Amino acid sequence: MTRTHFSSTKLLAAFLLSFSLLFTQATAFAASPEATATAATTAQAVVSHKDGAAQYKQFLQEKYDVSFSSSATKGELISAVADILKLQPSGKEVAFTDLKAGQPLFNDAAALYEKGILAGPAIQADQRLTNYVAVAIALRAADLKELALTYPAAKADNVLAKLQIKKGTLSAKAAQEVAAAYDTGLLSAELAKGFKPNAAASDELINTLLGQTLITKGLYKKYIGYTSDSDIYAKLSTAYETSDLFNAPKLQKLVNEALERELVTGYNIKDSRYNANFIDSLSLIYGHSNFKHAQQLIGLLRSEGIDAKVQFEPKTSAFLFLAEWGDPGPNVVQIKNGNYISFAKEYDLAFEFATAADKAAFDGIIEKFAKKNAADQKGLIHGSWWQPLYYSSTPIDNYEVITNNLISDPDSTYTVNPFSLNEDSAKVVAGLKEIDPDAVITPFQFWVDKPFFRYLHGESV
Repeated sequence: MTRTHFSSTKLLAAFLLSFSLLFTQATAFAASPEATATAATTAQAVVSHKDGAAQYKQFLQEKYDVSFSSSATKGELISAVADILKLQPSGKEVAFTDLKAGQPLFNDAAALYEKGILAGPAIQADQRLTNYVAVAIALRAADLKELALTYPAAKADNVLAKLQIKKGTLSAKAAQEVAAAYDTGLLSAELAKGFKPNAAASDELINTLLGQTLITKGLYKKYIGYTSDSDIYAKLSTAYETSDLFNAPKLQKLVNEALERELVTGYNIKDSRYNANFIDSLSLIYGHSNFKHAQQLIGLLRSEGIDAKVQFEPKTSAFLFLAEWGDPGPNVVQIKNGNYISFAKEYDLAFEFATAADKAAFDGIIEKFAKKNAADQKGLIHGSWWQPLYYSSTPIDNYEVITNNLISDPDSTYTVNPFSLNEDSAKVVAGLKEIDPDAVITPFQFWVDKPFFRYLHGESV
């Protein structure tokens, strides 16, 4: 999706034809599950020492609408765990001594019971949540139960001694669970200080346990580091070098047909496994094709005092290349009319800022140092575009609203994300449905920078 200012050449024609209507958001750090695991591991290592209770609390509220009362109960935690892990009962018969089918908490409790997170037969949902119960539920929800059961009594007692918990205060199983929670970092060293198993669980402890549970299960944020990290450029380089073109045959069959019919002029492919999963109100996505530009953008943000989480999300761009333009180069597919669909490796950088003010400041930084306004303009970072592309999932001043006509495949993690003006969305969706009536298309609106919005209207700067 490279966009630079050309004279009347084949490249300008190719560019305008390719992307006059549709653009897409980004996704991924690499094109293989193995790379996914590596990226997730790196991300979690960063998260574990950067984020804390306040960040976990914000994440839980924004992503899952989960929060706790000042006197949290065991039932509140049960409901929260079911929500964040999306657990549903299988329908098998489950009986509790103090909770009946049809009661509000029953399905959540049954789902956790089937997963071995609750033991029953009594749930005691109205009981004040204690430190030990919170730790035990979180440990089992984080899939660490079997690890805890490997602890011999002496090993568990050694850990409890560090926490200044008297021997015999906890049952053998409870001692194993608390010890394992501490050793794995689920129960942080800071929160373990003065840990009293039967004391009421604090808001800080509950949110941290749930945040760490999400991290352990790979459900928290994913990112390669912070703009301020000393090794961020090495991580960025590794991410770029290990990324590759995506291939999603089922979805591409649909959008390639749309290209042939001139319903769309281009599309991007993404893989949801690489979604940064940032807090929407603090994040935005910036798209480009030049790697040196990405390096310099990180440096630019650092120089402007912006410290943000960064996820590198490669994407595959596809656009129509006319046969009359000559050799289409590598990575092309010829279509029926003799023209080609050309595929290119691109990327998005997903940023999560420390504050809403930093997010708002990004627009001015790009306008001043990364937005081209003249052919020979100096004082810009390398590869700056006339119409830079960056966008937010939540409202932000000085941005415009457009539509992503998201196409997904229930049988894979790949999606196609065609962008359009709001007024063109219905036509795009109707045309895609005509090609494939069963296509899963979910249009949604989002906020994009003004230069890109002007570009969608055919303006050159």
